Amino acid sequence: MNKRVLVAMSGGVDSSVAAALLKKKGYDAIGATIKFWAKELCGFDSPHSCCNLSSIEDARRVAEKIKIPHYVFDLEREFNTEVVGYFMREYLCGRTPNPCIICNERIKWGFFLLKAEEIGADSIATGHYARVDYDKRKKRFLLKEAEYKNKDQSYALFNLKQQQLAKTNLPLGNYTKPHIRHLAKELGLDIFDKAESQDVCFIPQKNKKHFFAKFSSEIKPGPIVNREGKVLGQHKGIAFYTVGQREGLGLAAGRPLYVTKIDAANNKLVVGEIDEAKSRSLIAGDLNWISIDKPRRKIKAQAKIRYNHPKANATIFPESDNCVRAVFDSPQFAITPGQAAVFYRDDLVLGGGWIE
Repeated sequence: MNKRVLVAMSGGVDSSVAAALLKKKGYDAIGATIKFWAKELCGFDSPHSCCNLSSIEDARRVAEKIKIPHYVFDLEREFNTEVVGYFMREYLCGRTPNPCIICNERIKWGFFLLKAEEIGADSIATGHYARVDYDKRKKRFLLKEAEYKNKDQSYALFNLKQQQLAKTNLPLGNYTKPHIRHLAKELGLDIFDKAESQDVCFIPQKNKKHFFAKFSSEIKPGPIVNREGKVLGQHKGIAFYTVGQREGLGLAAGRPLYVTKIDAANNKLVVGEIDEAKSRSLIAGDLNWISIDKPRRKIKAQAKIRYNHPKANATIFPESDNCVRAVFDSPQFAITPGQAAVFYRDDLVLGGGWIE
């Protein structure tokens, strides 16, 4: 085979085994770890942070063990601009960002893919649990859920374009996580039982308040109101809240209250009971269709409104050239502006967009 592939190696078990599987299949595999963030601004003191030195060293040791080259690419500036900048802007305007999707699209399948092309690699590979196929009849690449549904990460890849999928290798799509850990142990990789990485990897110990204090002076307290506009309390800054949130409101209402809306223009949080935090529909824009052409009429699909949300039956109505309305068969809890709505037909990703 001898096709050259650049493998994104984080130092975790998934990307390590992905590299080993490709090497075993005959690929000319090259490992590379992305340095995302300066350690003084990252969660460098945490074993789950994105760029601690021990993770880079873990990746280097794995590459040495399986006998492939290993490099470190410094993409700190790109990550700061494309991911952290986006993350800050979204929270400050009352939306809840999804930095993992943006990082995949712009860093791993953006700058990292450019690095691969510079060294003559035919594709890049990651340890994501998802599958890429090619439909010869439609002449398009397809994105599918992983066989192991408990670990499926297709949601976080919905924004990849055809030219990116054409250069994508996802070796773990047909494996379970326990099997991957078993393979790592068989290979003699001492990271076989390494803990999972955590989301929002650049925030130390998930401390958003500490992180925002370093980057913004725009966060101000404001009123918490009900849907009638009655003031119930005060919030610490809209950046610290998301739709559906119950904890941390500091309200003594005698019943559970949830954030139902973030009014960034007036620096207000609107809260209500659980039924008020549910909705039957959403608007999604900035769409990316993968396995089908842009719908011209309504279609039936299953939709996910966040990574850990179960797929729910919905009807998708075209609203404009780059916008759809999804109407669910039953109300969904905490449909959140800024998150992705990803549409499926069984295990096939049709496409998706950003909730408005």
